[in-house]
Formats: sequence, structure tokens, C-alpha cells
Amino acid sequence: MDFQEPHTRQDEESLKGFVERILAEAKRQGATAAEVAAGDDIGLSVVVRSGDLETVEFSRDRGFGITVYLGNKKGSSSTTDISDDSIRESVEAAVNIARYTEPDPYSGLADPDRLATEFPDLDLYHPRPMDVDEAKESALIVESSAESVDSRIFKCDSSRIGAASACTAYGNSLGFIHAERESRYNMLADVIAKDSDGMQRDYWYSTSRNAAELDSPTSVGETAANRALKKLDPRPIPTGEYPVLFDRGIASGVIGHLISGLGGRAQYLKSSYLLDSMNKKIATDALTLREHPHLKGALGSRSYDSEGVATTEKPFVEDGVVRNYVLSSYSGRHLDMPTTGNASGVCNLTVEADLQPIEDILKQMGTGLLVQSLMGQGVNIVTGDYSRGAAGYWIVDGEFAHAVDELTIAGKLDDMFMRLVAFGDDVDLRNSIRTGSLLVESMTVAAN
Repeated sequence: MDFQEPHTRQDEESLKGFVERILAEAKRQGATAAEVAAGDDIGLSVVVRSGDLETVEFSRDRGFGITVYLGNKKGSSSTTDISDDSIRESVEAAVNIARYTEPDPYSGLADPDRLATEFPDLDLYHPRPMDVDEAKESALIVESSAESVDSRIFKCDSSRIGAASACTAYGNSLGFIHAERESRYNMLADVIAKDSDGMQRDYWYSTSRNAAELDSPTSVGETAANRALKKLDPRPIPTGEYPVLFDRGIASGVIGHLISGLGGRAQYLKSSYLLDSMNKKIATDALTLREHPHLKGALGSRSYDSEGVATTEKPFVEDGVVRNYVLSSYSGRHLDMPTTGNASGVCNLTVEADLQPIEDILKQMGTGLLVQSLMGQGVNIVTGDYSRGAAGYWIVDGEFAHAVDELTIAGKLDDMFMRLVAFGDDVDLRNSIRTGSLLVESMTVAAN
């Protein structure tokens, strides 16, 4: 079997018809309102280890989820069985759940006037035939490229090639229904370096909607190897207060903590360090966070969210001031605010600031910590407390001095965002939060 059997326009129409059948069944069983999400996913994953083809996995997953409403009472069910009997039984299960659920005045479908009516071509679908032999060849190049970098490369522990095609549809009883196709390709290397002091592991990956836009197999392997080599011979540093530079690969997670604090659920449950922060200053003037949901070919692009609400370009933080919360219809009703079209999360949230080359930021930093990886779950969105295990590199006079590990970095999220002093131009485009490296003026760094 080859990947892929491309999804066609006919597949979109077929999936829309499938959703309409489920909605009709929900109406027949007495639902006053209903919404359905359905999907058909095809995937190929090939893993090479030590020159051998270790695993080949073809997957095809089909299924749907339905939510029904009996007034303000809600019930949901989902299944991977797409037969007529399954449709009837799944709707029945959702209706029965709704009957025994307490009414919730905030539940219900999105407001009709917020539903998407325009569906621009976002360039999300790039089908490309790929067979196992081709994927294996690419994975072998990744592996050999990594192991050829330096004699201290112990091995490329695994290299992986993946491809996925999806056709999804959403519809509700307000008359909204739409289907779309998207593709995604990825390539990964996991590498172990070794010297007399021990072993260190690191990885690198590339991902894109379009296979032609992936990094080359050679580049992925070499980058992973060099990252592992750089972690060898970690040395201790004294505990103290230092500038901390978050590498671009983890900086999106730091921004994500702020976005979590602006989330509608956190706001209405009063469980956010950014509670009631609308139009208040919560970060440095230099920081703007703007959502761009309609960027062509981007991994986070979409024309509507999981409720069918149209996505729009908007700032969440502008010049350090909160301009929007991250809201679904449900959380918006709790807060007496309209949905922001973010029931599915943020779309291509972009750090807009004065971006600088990483070399200039290191010089500005002087002596401090460049964090490349984080461990643990020591982030409290309610209080803003931040404390996590860290590893990376010690920087002296703007230059790499040596690797460091088994550190703890600590601070308060509100203080960290107020003390952001530099933003890297090394923007990572591999997820829905698009940012480069981030320099915090000072944090507590403790050796363990």
C-alpha cells in the first residue's frame, strides 16, 4: 500500500452528507439542537533504527462526535463506527446523557451571526504520493547524516518519516456545514552523543503542510547530532540571579502560559494570575501578541473554529496591554462577552516585536543561561509561580562557554513578561505559537 490515497472534493461532499445524516437523526430523536464533527484520517509512519526498517505503520481512522441539546441540557458521544446502526446508537446515547444532565444556561450552539460564511483557500492540502521505500530511504539519510557528523556520535537512536492526510467536517442544526482537507509531513532524528563523561541525547524535527518544504534529511540529521554534541561535558554554575534566554524551541511554551492565563475558562473560574486583566498592562510595552488565522500554508491556519465560528485577525496583547481573552461561545457567555472564535485554541499567534539576530541577543545578555530544554510541571497559572528543571548552555561575554544541566529556574510569570528585554528573529514556525528566542532580564537559577 502506498501513501497516499488523496482525499478529493468528493470526499468532502461525502463527509458533509454523513454529517447531515447524523444531524437529521438527532432531530428525529428529539434534540432541540445538535452539532457534529466528523473526520477521515490517513497516515503513514516509517521508523529506521541502526540501518534497519524497524516499524511501518499505515493508519486510517474514521469517526464522528455528536453533541445534542435538550434546551440547556447537553449530552455528547463519539465513535469510530460509521455504520447506520452506530449513528442511531450514538445519537441515542447523547440524548440519554442530556436527559440526566443538569441545565446549564451557558451551554448551546454558537450565535448564528458569528458562524463563518467565507472559506478562503488557506493552502492547507498538498497531497503527495509516498511509498515505504521512499520513506525508508529518507530516514536512512537522516540516520547516516547524523552519525557522520562526529566520532562522538554514539548513534542515531531512531529516525522517523511521517505523512498524514485528513478530511474533516463540522455541521450544526443552525444550517452551518463545511468540510476541508489538510496534509502534514514530518521528519525527525533522535541522536545520542557520548564522551568520557557520559552520554547526552537530543533531537530535531521538521514539519510542514507541504512535503517539498521540509528541511532536507541531511539537515535534520546533522542538526540533531550537533545539538546532542553541544550538550556533552556539562559543568556546574553558581546559584544566582541571571539573564535567561529561552531557546526558540521552547519559547512558544512560555508564551503559552500567558495565553492560558487569558483563557476564558481560567477567567470565569477565577483561576488565573491574569484575572480581570482586560485593558490592563501585563507585559513589557515591547510585546504584542497577534493572531493571524488565515496565513496560507501555516500549520495553525483555519477559517473557523470547532463551533463553526469565523476566525479573525486580532491582538490578545498589544504593547503589553490585554485586548482580548481567548474565548469560546461557552466561556464568553460566562463572562458576558462574545466568542473570539478560539474554541479550538489560538491560530498562528505571532510575537510582534523588534526582532534581533540571536548573536546580538547573546551579546546583550553577556553572562547568563540559555535554556534549551525544560522538565517538570512547575507552572501555576493561578498564582503565576514558575519553577522548572532546565538544561542548556552557560553563556559568558556573549559566547557559549559550556553545557549545563540539572538546574532549576524560578520566577513569577507576571515579572517574567514585564522583564522581557529581547526577541529573537529565529522564529519557529512549527506550531500555532510563532516566536523566536526570548530573553528575560533576570531569573533565579539554582544548581541542583
